[in-house]
Amino acid sequence: MAGSLNNLLAWSTANSVAPQDGSAPASSTPSSGLNAEMLAELLGGPSDADRMRDAMSAITLPLEQVSLENKLIAWDNLEQLIEQIDNANNMDPMGLWPPLLRQLENPEAELRRMAAWCASTAVQNNVKAQEKFLAEGGIPKLVKLATEDPVQSVRKKAITALSSAVRNFQPGLDELEQSVPDAIWTKKQGLDAADMEAVDEVISALRDHSASRS
Repeated sequence: MAGSLNNLLAWSTANSVAPQDGSAPASSTPSSGLNAEMLAELLGGPSDADRMRDAMSAITLPLEQVSLENKLIAWDNLEQLIEQIDNANNMDPMGLWPPLLRQLENPEAELRRMAAWCASTAVQNNVKAQEKFLAEGGIPKLVKLATEDPVQSVRKKAITALSSAVRNFQPGLDELEQSVPDAIWTKKQGLDAADMEAVDEVISALRDHSASRS
């Protein structure tokens, strides 16, 4: 809070000093010294962390307490928040990865799909999130969805999430190769995670298998 107050003071000073010659300020547009998070804190509104916790709380409560429609709204809110890399990285210290991964096994297909979608958003181009996702056992869970889920839209989103989880992340790609059933991927040759065409090979194999089950 003290840091936010200091920023507010600096912002106020910078935007309240009139030119010595009495002319109008060069621009009436406020400087970017205040961001949405600081304003929310100063005005007593919820922070991004609060909104992320609230979303996960709604997601994990029983359907008797939170409707499916409201759970999907909560998922959408969470997905938008973790588009920001700082918020995605905060999922680990906030303990949000375990409950998210449990939702990959939710009986409701739309909730499984949204869980895969959020996982995909969090790990995309984000090695810290990729590392945590791997450590939490996320890749085998997504492979199970991608290869066994009865709903095609869930399989598609799981494959998209796997693609995000392994690109430019060698430990993740190694885990993916070992997790995909031999009937789908037989090479097991140690693909290079930095080689996008090589990564596309195993992702395409998963997509072909998913399409064959339509």
